[in-house]
Amino acid sequence: MPRGGGLMAPGLRPLLLLAFWMLASSARSPAEANDGGWPRYGPGAPVAVAEEERCTVERRVDLSYAEFMQHYAFSRPVILQGLTDNSRFRVLCSRERLLASFGDSVVRLSTANTYSYRKVDLPFQEYVEQMLHPQDPLSMGNDTLYFFGDNNFTEWASLFRHYSPPPFGLLGTTPAYSFGIAGAGSGVPFHWHGPGFSEVIYGRKRWFLYPPEKTPEFHPNKTTLAWLRDTYPALAPSARPLECTIQAGAVLP
Repeated sequence: MPRGGGLMAPGLRPLLLLAFWMLASSARSPAEANDGGWPRYGPGAPVAVAEEERCTVERRVDLSYAEFMQHYAFSRPVILQGLTDNSRFRVLCSRERLLASFGDSVVRLSTANTYSYRKVDLPFQEYVEQMLHPQDPLSMGNDTLYFFGDNNFTEWASLFRHYSPPPFGLLGTTPAYSFGIAGAGSGVPFHWHGPGFSEVIYGRKRWFLYPPEKTPEFHPNKTTLAWLRDTYPALAPSARPLECTIQAGAVLP
């Protein structure tokens, strides 16, 4: 699931977050045309990736910069819609177009455990055709590889220049894009984040967000899917994170 990048700066209030991908498997069908050839589910996709309707993050359309700075930028998350038109970028991120443009490019995969020490380099086409499948619920984090963030910006510049970021910037920040594609049920573990934004281009992405003063219960080497299946259902209401699933075109700053 291709997604947008963010802004980073020191000294600002962080969030502890968990990102849960819901998109691709290795099989395709004509019904997936609107998802650019990236199937949401496939044979054997875990039942646990079924999308929840619950959303505890506010959604805003046509939010002004002044409102964003006053009510959200330094205090709470918000889901933004209708800010930019990335239809051209979306076309370029179809499965067919990305394989044609970057199939031979070497991408760096990271493990899905908390510390992400292991990195694996392989051609993008090999990753898409052989490794992009639904998350195995029994796999450990250090055995689960995904493509996100370790981009060669020079090699991928011809794609990134077509992306239109949200028109909200913070003083003292420097923009840096991350770009990733992952299979249904996969996800990154809980991690800290400073100021940034995430936009879904295809598929959808489920977010779990804790304020910095709360420490979530999770195993550093278990996958996001394992946390969702084993830990999340037993959480007391007071221990639950903010959460929401964002669809293509939505932005979470």
